[in-house]
Amino acid sequence: MRKPQESAGPSQRQQRVAELVRHALAEVLSRGDILDPVLNQHVITVPEVRMSPDLKLATAYVMPLGGQDERPVIEALERNKKVLRQEVARRVALKFAPDLRFRRDETFDEAARIDALLRSDKVQRDLGSEPESED
Repeated sequence: MRKPQESAGPSQRQQRVAELVRHALAEVLSRGDILDPVLNQHVITVPEVRMSPDLKLATAYVMPLGGQDERPVIEALERNKKVLRQEVARRVALKFAPDLRFRRDETFDEAARIDALLRSDKVQRDLGSEPESED
């Protein structure tokens, strides 16, 4: 019997199901199907969903538009986890509806950090040019 590779990334099936779950979550959140005042006040983006290998756990990385009120939004999503799970199960044909976890999406922070590093004086000096001005 073949052993699974430890350093391998998610399988194509995991990626496909994660994308379906992401679309279903984004649709539910954009339509305002959840009756929660915090969720109805914010536009929430779902840039990524990661599935466990057995497809029973979905970790959704979310960010309210503008990055404001992150903690209340994630708490509201956690409060409404059961309803969101039912909506995802209705939209995505799977044997088991995955449990949902919500995490703050940190890719925007990482992109801003890398951008700041690239614009730093030290990097610009190494490149032999002056920093670009933001007009």
